[in-house]
Amino acid sequence: MSSDWDVIVVGGGNAAFCAALAAREQGASVVMLEAAPEDEAGGNSRFTAGAMRVAYDGVEDILKLVPDLSETEIETTDFGSYTKDQFFDDMARVTQYRSDPELVDRLVTGSLDTLIWMREKGVRFVPIYGRQAFKIDGKFKFWGGLTVETVGGGPGLIDMWTGIAKREGIEVLYEHRVLDLLRDDDRVCGVKVRRDGETVEFSGGTVVLACGGFEANAEWRTRYLGPGWDLAKVRGSRFNTGDGIRMALDIGASPFGNWSGCHAVGWEMNAPEFGDLAVGDQFQKHSYPFAIMVNATGRRFVDEGADFRNYTYARYGRVILEQPGQFAWQIFDQKVKHLQRDEYNIRQITKVTADTIEELAEKLDGVDSEAFVDEIARYNAAVRQDVEFNPNVKDGRRTEGLAIDKSNWANTVDEPPYEGYAVTCGVTFTFGGLRINEEGEVLDTDHKPIRGLFAAGELVGGLFYFNYPGGSGLTSGSVFGRLAGASAARRVTGN
Repeated sequence: MSSDWDVIVVGGGNAAFCAALAAREQGASVVMLEAAPEDEAGGNSRFTAGAMRVAYDGVEDILKLVPDLSETEIETTDFGSYTKDQFFDDMARVTQYRSDPELVDRLVTGSLDTLIWMREKGVRFVPIYGRQAFKIDGKFKFWGGLTVETVGGGPGLIDMWTGIAKREGIEVLYEHRVLDLLRDDDRVCGVKVRRDGETVEFSGGTVVLACGGFEANAEWRTRYLGPGWDLAKVRGSRFNTGDGIRMALDIGASPFGNWSGCHAVGWEMNAPEFGDLAVGDQFQKHSYPFAIMVNATGRRFVDEGADFRNYTYARYGRVILEQPGQFAWQIFDQKVKHLQRDEYNIRQITKVTADTIEELAEKLDGVDSEAFVDEIARYNAAVRQDVEFNPNVKDGRRTEGLAIDKSNWANTVDEPPYEGYAVTCGVTFTFGGLRINEEGEVLDTDHKPIRGLFAAGELVGGLFYFNYPGGSGLTSGSVFGRLAGASAARRVTGN
C-alpha cells in the first residue's frame, strides 16, 4: 500500500468524505485516515439525525434533492421556501451577529448546490415529515428552516458515503490516528500516524483536516468552555478530542471563533459518557417547548417557548449544566403528551409518572417537592387562557407576571397522568477552531495561508457563536469539505 498521496484527509465523517470526493473529482489520489475502528467510524456525523439546513425557493428545488417524490406527497405538502435571506437572518440572529460574514455567505449560497452535488454522488434525501412538519388545513407544512434529511439519518449518511468512496477508489484506513503534521520549510507535506502500535509517516501533496472539534476531551472542555464542562455527557464520537486543532496550532495556525462556546442540548441524565451507536441521537429530549422544565430548587429557569426548538436546543444544554446538580426535569401532562418526539419512548430513559402534582413532586429525584408544587400553581395561574394553543406556529400563548415567562405554547399543567423526564447537558460539538480563507486553507497567526493545509467541518472556527440553527452543522461540513477537498487537489494537480 502506498504511503504517498496527492491529498491526505484526516477524519472519517461527513466533512471528510465530502473533501475526499471533491479531491477525487479533480483527479487526485486520496486517502482518508480515521482514528476510530470501522464499527465506530463516521465521527459525529454517524450520531446525527441527518437533517440538513438548505436554502431553496420552492418545491422545484426540493425535487432536485428528492426526485422520487410522489404526486400524492407533492399534492399534500406545502414545502414553501427557505430563502437565502432567511438562512442569512437565522445565522445572524442566533449567533448574535458575530458569525464571520464571508463564511456565512459561503455556507448559505453553497448549501443547495452542495446538496445537489451530494445527490449526484449517490446520497439520498427525504423530507423530514416525522419531526419537522405539521398538518395544517390538510397539508403538511414545514417549519424552522429544516425540510430534508439523509435517508437513514447519520448512520445512513456514513454508510452511503463509505460505499461511494469505495466506488470512487478512495482508500479509507481505520484505526490510523494522526499524531502530527509533517512540514518542510514552507509547506505541510504529510502526517505522522499511529497504527498497529507503531508510528509511520504518510507523505502527501496536501492535507485536509476534517477530524472534529474537542468535545470529547474533558480537559479541553474545562479549559476552554469553563468549570463544570468536564461533567457534561458527550453526544457523539469519543474520538473527537481536538487532535486536528492541536496539531495545526502546533505549527502556527490561527485560532478563531467562539472557543468558550459549543452546541449542547438537553440529554438523558443517565446516558453513558459518550454516544451509543445503538441509541444514536435518541438520548436527546427536544419536546420541551410544549412542557416546562424545573431544576433542583423546584423552579423554572428558562423560557421553554422562546422560539422553535431548532433555534434554542443547541444552547439550552448549557443552561441545564448551570443548574444545581447539572440536571433538570421536563414536565408534561396529557394535553401535550401526543406532541412528544419519538425519543421519549426509548427504553433507556429516566422517567416518572404520577396522578397528582403532589405525587409527582415526591418522585422527582433531587427536587425540592414543596417548591415544585408551588411553582406549578404559580405557573398555571399565569397562563393566558384567551390565546389559542397552536404548536405549528409561535402562537403567543404565554404566561404573564412570572420571573421567567414562557413566550409561546404555554398550557396549564393540570391533566393527569403527569410525566417527568430527567435531563442533563449533552455536548455535541465545540465552536472554536481554525481560521480559514476563501479556498479552505488554514491561516497562520499572521493570517497568511499555511501552504498545503486545509480544514473543514467542526474544527473550522468563526461560523457559530453561542448557538446555531439546527441542521447547519452537517451542511457546513458538506460545503466546506467540498471546498477544502477541491482546493487541496487543485493545489497538487493544477486542475
